[in-house]
Amino acid sequence: MFYNVENLFDCKDDSLKNDAEYLPEAKKRWDNYKYQQKVKYLAKVILAANGWNLPDVIGLCEVENEDCIKSLLFTTNLFKLGYRYIHYESPDRRGVDVALLYRKDRFQPLNSQALDMSSDSLRLITRDVLYVKGLLAQNDTLHFFVNHWPSKYGGATKSRPKRIYVAHQVKAKTDSILKTNNQASIVVMGDLNAEIEEPSVKILMENPPRLHAAHNYNRIGNKIGGTHKYKGQWAIIDHVFVSESLHHQLQQRQVKCEIVDLPFILEEDKTYSGVKPFRTYYGPRYNGGVSDHLPVLLSW
Repeated sequence: MFYNVENLFDCKDDSLKNDAEYLPEAKKRWDNYKYQQKVKYLAKVILAANGWNLPDVIGLCEVENEDCIKSLLFTTNLFKLGYRYIHYESPDRRGVDVALLYRKDRFQPLNSQALDMSSDSLRLITRDVLYVKGLLAQNDTLHFFVNHWPSKYGGATKSRPKRIYVAHQVKAKTDSILKTNNQASIVVMGDLNAEIEEPSVKILMENPPRLHAAHNYNRIGNKIGGTHKYKGQWAIIDHVFVSESLHHQLQQRQVKCEIVDLPFILEEDKTYSGVKPFRTYYGPRYNGGVSDHLPVLLSW
């Protein structure tokens, strides 16, 4: 599963991060009660996302620090379920990172690395991409890449070269793995801040060798129009891609890739009709929800 958890910040000031927006004295009045409510909501999403089958591996983005992950895993109903985590601090100016959660009885990490995606020439300081190699319970080796690509801040066209740059870095890393082992099973997941037809995302699917969009397996986007809604328009900007070998394996199995649309993470869209993600804030106004994105789930 992959989930953009929308600004999971604690309530403590970190002098090394631009976290002033999420402090008790700031305009948003972020406090421990709101923080704990959000953490409990996120745990509820993980517990309910796939019925009785808990996700073995979960990619997260927009997490401030390790303490936030510990709050999620060890102060909620997830505590007894054996989840562990991999996280590195990234150079992102806002202080948000990516992380990988995993069930220790279902996945054994072998190694991990924070891949630096910053670029002096583009004046880009951004989130690392998290790379984790490990063994699933059935001894399948998987390579995971957890992404949170540069936003469209400043305009989609102006910011596009930054996403294209990151896409090339990720593609180079997956190509390197596949050059060593062309049967390697790779999962690239994340908030790419771009839809599948955009140039940055297409780079991942270029030959040779190509990655396959997992949402071609099932109904992703049909019931709910996307993972994120902006001014009434749904878009799928949270993606899962798999390597050629894993793609062929999944074609032989009962596979689903879908947007998680649990009722409690949606709310009525009174402005544009339909529903929208039940987010935590609208500007400075506390909304009491969980995230402005919906999770994506790949299961077999």
